Amino acid sequence: MATQSAFTLSMRLDNIGVITVDVAGEKLNTLKAEFISQIKAIINEARRNPELAGLVIISGKPDSFIAGADITMIAACQTAREAEDLAKQGQRVMAEIASLSVPVVAAIHGACLGGGLELALACNQRVCTLDEKTRLGLPEVQLGLLPGSGGTQRLPLLIGASHALDLLLTGKTLRAKQALKLGLVDDVVPQTILLETAIGMVLKGRRPRKSLPLRERLLNGPAGRALLFSLVAKRAQAKSRGHYPAIKKILSVVRTGLHHGRSAGYAAEAKAFGELAMTPESAALRSLFFASTQMKKELGAEAKPRELNAIGVLGGGLMGGGIAFVTASRGKLPVRIKDINAQGINPALKYSWDLLSKKVARRHMTPAERQRQMARISGGMDYQGFGRRDVIIEAVFEDLMLKQKMVAEVEANASAQTVFASNTSSLPIGEIAAHARRPENVIGLHYFSPVDKMPLVEVIPHASTSAATIATTVALAKRQGKTPIVVADRAGFYVNRILAPYIIEAMRCLLEGEPIEAIDEALMDFGFPVGPVQLLDEVGIDVGTHIMPVLEQALGERFKAPSALDAVLNDNRKGRKNGRGFYLYPGRKSRKRVDPTIYQLLNLSPRKRLSGENIAQRCVMMMLNEAVRTLDEGVIRSERDGDIGAVFGIGFPPFLGGPFRYIDRLGAGQVVSILERLAQAHGERFTPCEALRQRAVSRQTFYKSAQEINTHADSAG
Repeated sequence: MATQSAFTLSMRLDNIGVITVDVAGEKLNTLKAEFISQIKAIINEARRNPELAGLVIISGKPDSFIAGADITMIAACQTAREAEDLAKQGQRVMAEIASLSVPVVAAIHGACLGGGLELALACNQRVCTLDEKTRLGLPEVQLGLLPGSGGTQRLPLLIGASHALDLLLTGKTLRAKQALKLGLVDDVVPQTILLETAIGMVLKGRRPRKSLPLRERLLNGPAGRALLFSLVAKRAQAKSRGHYPAIKKILSVVRTGLHHGRSAGYAAEAKAFGELAMTPESAALRSLFFASTQMKKELGAEAKPRELNAIGVLGGGLMGGGIAFVTASRGKLPVRIKDINAQGINPALKYSWDLLSKKVARRHMTPAERQRQMARISGGMDYQGFGRRDVIIEAVFEDLMLKQKMVAEVEANASAQTVFASNTSSLPIGEIAAHARRPENVIGLHYFSPVDKMPLVEVIPHASTSAATIATTVALAKRQGKTPIVVADRAGFYVNRILAPYIIEAMRCLLEGEPIEAIDEALMDFGFPVGPVQLLDEVGIDVGTHIMPVLEQALGERFKAPSALDAVLNDNRKGRKNGRGFYLYPGRKSRKRVDPTIYQLLNLSPRKRLSGENIAQRCVMMMLNEAVRTLDEGVIRSERDGDIGAVFGIGFPPFLGGPFRYIDRLGAGQVVSILERLAQAHGERFTPCEALRQRAVSRQTFYKSAQEINTHADSAG
């Protein structure tokens, strides 16, 4: 069966050819290996036309240019040589475009990422739309890769090495005006005149490459280049702690191209691409990408979600304000906040105003758009308007009777179809719904703070929650820009259940006399974004320790927090929110520092006795063991959900793929062996759970194979 053409050429009367990219049956355009012959055929046709004035490449999709290359091509490669050959194919087709004697202009609207931007870079000029959907970037580093179709070579020549390295090493995307300022695009226009502008560029003929700004020209000299790469390498190493091989490869490949010429650069790029594609880090990062993409399509239950038109939030403050913000700004839904007094509503409204004002200050948003988004948020001290709310999210204090009272009030003031979602981190949803007249409408929706930054939410149905309620809640979470995982109504749910033993073990290390900074450094060296002690400060020591007695009562001694934590709480140490916890937080301009009086409070004389590897192993093994228990008990539905929950909710190192992929990487037998050794040295809390032992005996992995990451062929990057 012939592949349907994704690239079509139509000729205009003025002899300008318009190449339209439109992958049939796909929401987004992605580049696939089978398209190479189509592109080559169009280029050959163009070369045979002596009257051709130039070409414009434009998308046939309403909201995207080209969102990247189809990553399943990489997953299908069995060796580094195969992946290297794939990159070389991409390089050759881009070189064909770049070598055309007539001007070629990329007319960009929507996502222009990865291979899509590499194609645009091969064009003579680029114009993009001034639209919030338009984003340009090379995000391959986030998948443990580098651009393999010439992007590492063309980008530095176009915008300068320092700007190119910033984009390549972070994978960040640019808005239209940012791209114009850097010289990545030549013009920014409204979508209505995109094609017309691109045609005008063609008619003006091929333009010579613009000279780089003076700063970039200086950095392109031998001395400037040596200084630039030295500084960038040190900064990248400090941030990545050596866990991301793609960073070192990108630096090497860009340097090769600048120092030895483009031919050597292209060869180095293809070779590095092939090598990176085979690394466990890239396999883990790609697995997370495929998993999160797959989850975006799932309903969460075998039912259709109800229509979402308006949302309510009970309780203001930072949490209620954060929930209202993501609902209004990302979900584009009107939201009304109810609180018992104005002191609760006003901070919630100010929270949204401040976040939007930062966007205005950075010129990512106009003041008029800020007003439009703020107009979606309202507040009051009664239930006026709540009768028409499809979902009402409760964000009040962690008090069971108060939350039950909220259920009763919502049932009295909302429709029979309204979903009541409780944002709780510890209270059983079944108990919150215990006196409800419509328990099928009650569900848990656990957000993580700060709501506008943390991507995960836990959706927690209780025994009587209906499938429609689950699907509707999952749909709302996705509208809010969240990645939802559906978990069972058990103590701690999933994220807090696996986080608690990790933090408790860090506290045990502290009470053995290990310095606070040594503990945090050990876990950051392992790959976490922050250490466990700092994390407790960030969450709030009072909030973070609140759930531990609940877990201890439900699940046993391994969740018993050291009694010394009581002394910390009794000393009014809440963490960052009141400026003092294990660290001191003097103010915005001063960096946090360990509070030396915490050691006196705990009657400790800190001295580093343990290696960082030992500290990390103790904390991480407690988390892995608990993650396996949650899967065995049905708290999470799958290994995939457990990995997504840990990476997106806790910051488990993404390059390890999550707890379950990490266990597969080590081998269950090795994990059991480590846990048994730790149990002998430190106590029964490290005893491997039975489900883990069984996997060790049968040599069974959680995933069918280490390469099982390409089950959904419509993913791109």
